[in-house]
Amino acid sequence: MQNVSTKMNNISVATEFLILGFSGPWSLQFLQCVLFTVIYLFALRGNGLIITITSLDPCLHTPMYFFFLKNLSLLDICLISAVVPKTVANSLTRSNSISFFGCVTQVFLVPFSAGAELFLLTLMSVDRYAAICHLLHYEAIMNRGTCVQTVALSWLTSGFISVIHTAGTFSLSYCGFNEIQQFFCDIPQLLAITCSENITVEIVLILVNAVLDVFCFICITFSYICIFYTVRKIPSTKRQSKTYSTCLPHLAVVILFLSTAFIAYLKPILGCTSFTDLVLSSFYILLPPSLNPIIYSLRNKAMKSGLGKLIPRRLLRKENVLNFLQE
Repeated sequence: MQNVSTKMNNISVATEFLILGFSGPWSLQFLQCVLFTVIYLFALRGNGLIITITSLDPCLHTPMYFFFLKNLSLLDICLISAVVPKTVANSLTRSNSISFFGCVTQVFLVPFSAGAELFLLTLMSVDRYAAICHLLHYEAIMNRGTCVQTVALSWLTSGFISVIHTAGTFSLSYCGFNEIQQFFCDIPQLLAITCSENITVEIVLILVNAVLDVFCFICITFSYICIFYTVRKIPSTKRQSKTYSTCLPHLAVVILFLSTAFIAYLKPILGCTSFTDLVLSSFYILLPPSLNPIIYSLRNKAMKSGLGKLIPRRLLRKENVLNFLQE
């Protein structure tokens, strides 16, 4: 399907884009469609459970659960829902087109969700740092007012940055075949096909985002280093092992999230997109929303207890629920 565009005052106004995504035989595209659908449903179920449990169980109305994990789950659903349904629909209908409005929506929601999620992951690491390294002052440091303000700041800051990105991206001109070498509307890919010569402002915004992401990663790493240093002084080997088994997966997901996002955002500006780049992009879109419920919540005893209060005990004996909650 060819792109439809009109010329107005020598400016190309795109009315739709072509998201080429994963090319290949129909069998491979169908397999990719099934994989995306399974991961999407798993992410919806896990994050939906977290939102429900943390909302209804008064015992979980604490900074880590009610403010951070609940908002993290909301952002996970937003991130994966902005991309996967359209990708699956295109695969099933053998269509590559996406409307101008749909592309604008994805360009706004993906950076917004990913940015706010990284801010929340940073706040969660600070929360664990305060709880382990400054236990006596924890309630003073992570009080309700501070949590509300920091979470709101995360959403507002990410939203503001995404609005600037979206406005800057679609203020550019697009001409010819608006083919995006990606399975969703991605800012670097849009910059690669623009007719406008001056894209310096948008590239600078991407680099500023990268600096903010590196700063968040440094804060997360520093928090966990302090936590590990404090835990080493604890004589209990069991508690040390529990802390390591909790914190190390957190750090691994953050590293995976940031490294794949960096490659996906910076490489298209420097060169063409390969199949490996598509896979890396799918990592930062699909894996955090599907892994976060397992790593941060559903392996947690407090979350299991909250689920037990909401679901009759006889249902918890069912094999599918037990497997979902296994450590």
